[in-house]
Amino acid sequence: MFGRRTKLQGRTDEQLLLMREAGLLVGRTLEMLAAEVRPGVTTLELDRLAEDFIRSHGGVPNFQLVPGYSHTLCTSVNEEVVHGIPGSRVLREGDVVSVDCGAEVAGWNGDAAFTAVVGGPEAGRPEDLALIAATEASLYAGIAAMRVGDRLYAVGDAVEASIEAAAQRDGRVYGIIEDYVGHGIGTQMHMDPQIPNYAVRDAGPKLVNGFTGAIEPMVTLGTTETTVLADDWTVVTADATRAAHWEHSVAVRDAGLWILTAIDGGEAALAAHGAAYAPLG
Repeated sequence: MFGRRTKLQGRTDEQLLLMREAGLLVGRTLEMLAAEVRPGVTTLELDRLAEDFIRSHGGVPNFQLVPGYSHTLCTSVNEEVVHGIPGSRVLREGDVVSVDCGAEVAGWNGDAAFTAVVGGPEAGRPEDLALIAATEASLYAGIAAMRVGDRLYAVGDAVEASIEAAAQRDGRVYGIIEDYVGHGIGTQMHMDPQIPNYAVRDAGPKLVNGFTGAIEPMVTLGTTETTVLADDWTVVTADATRAAHWEHSVAVRDAGLWILTAIDGGEAALAAHGAAYAPLG
């Protein structure tokens, strides 16, 4: 499934600046939504807020460009891992919700996700808070492993190592989902190559200056097995344990990294993980 044969292509500085516009719009949309995730709101209400925000800021919700999908967000609650369809579900205090969002601006794409407890951390179960923190930390560990000249699948090595360390520290079992992975991003939201969130035998293609990819670990409180609901979209854990999902779109540059969907470009998170921050402009 994974291997070295794909030769990665980089984006020009001009293209990266356009991708930053799309990524920043996604980041600001998610920032807005994080303040709206509260008890009593429906996932469809969040979806409508996101669509209005993206369109009013000159973007197009790129999830709506996926054949068969008509929403701006994927909203996955509790045992739902990814691809949850917004609808009439009312969020309740203590629920764990993952919000995945994408936007296209001037033909270029951004894609990112966060997971939060409805009602804030004080409403969360300790195991849910630990899962969310471990998954977010693994995202940045994976991103920090991206360096020009190194191999792409170092991302999965770093994600897995981070989750294993968290499991040992927290005294918990965490499962890294393997059926769904990260991906290249650019003129389309989903592009080759696939980027595993776990260690694989192959080292993968060599990273080049200007490569852009979406890194998105999905981690559970138990199994790595999933099933898809009758709606043909929503992915749930086979054992009904809760899941977390974090994602960012990232540009790899000779001088370091630029997290295109982070409002600060990833400066703080990259520094915390010992990675160089290299924005344009």
